[in-house]
Amino acid sequence: MNVIAAASTTSTGEAVQFWILGTVAVIGALATILLKKSVHSALALAGTMVVLAVFYLANGAYFLGIVQIIVYTGAIMMLFLFVVMLVGVTAADSLKETLKGQRWLALGCGLGFGILLIAGIGNASLSTFNGLGAANALHGGNVEGLANLIFTKYVFAFEITGALLITATVGAMVLTHRERTERAKTQREMAEERVRGKHLPPLPAPGVYARHNAVDIAGLLPDGTPSELTVMKTLRDRGQIRDVSQEALADLKALEQRSGERLGREDADAVSRGADPASAAENSEAAK
Repeated sequence: MNVIAAASTTSTGEAVQFWILGTVAVIGALATILLKKSVHSALALAGTMVVLAVFYLANGAYFLGIVQIIVYTGAIMMLFLFVVMLVGVTAADSLKETLKGQRWLALGCGLGFGILLIAGIGNASLSTFNGLGAANALHGGNVEGLANLIFTKYVFAFEITGALLITATVGAMVLTHRERTERAKTQREMAEERVRGKHLPPLPAPGVYARHNAVDIAGLLPDGTPSELTVMKTLRDRGQIRDVSQEALADLKALEQRSGERLGREDADAVSRGADPASAAENSEAAK
């Protein structure tokens, strides 16, 4: 009778813990369903899993509590969260049904699971309740007692589960494995490929000869043609190279024209001062 009375009553600390953490767990579960963004839903579900781990620890199920935090919350849930953040699933994508009627089917499955859960709890009998403390003390602790059940009473189910997980892992490796269709190259061959047929001396910076500092503008060779070697390979593959050779040549011609006009004025000034036109021409040629 004392065991049944202890099982049916809770202390003040247990009641406070249950109502506070239970409220947080329910809010997190509702937020998982009602939030529009998938990242926020995943974070709410992670918070609910942490609360469940605290419940396990408070009831003496230390192994389940640690596994809940390390495996489910820390590994699986965070992996799912990172995948959602990388893929970038939006609320508009979540509203599209790839299978017709999947929402109604999910609602029916949820109601059925709830009915089974309520029926199971309602039919539970506390007449032979031993308590988790007694079960843990029987084999020296929670982990020891759980190991005793797994490797004695439920060893067949445990082995079947392990074989299923190993089969899934091997299947994933087989599906992602790519057979090599050619001989693996040696280090010497790869080193020769890096230097063979490529420009070995240092390359000029982009836009140097084009008189521009943009990375997508090729430098100009002495004949005025652009050198694509001065632009990074990524921009070359994308076709994002700006050709300013014509503009540079036009600027060069304009500069030469202005220089010629200035030198022409100097020749005219020399003639006006009484100098010999021939000597003035020679001076202008020397200046060029």
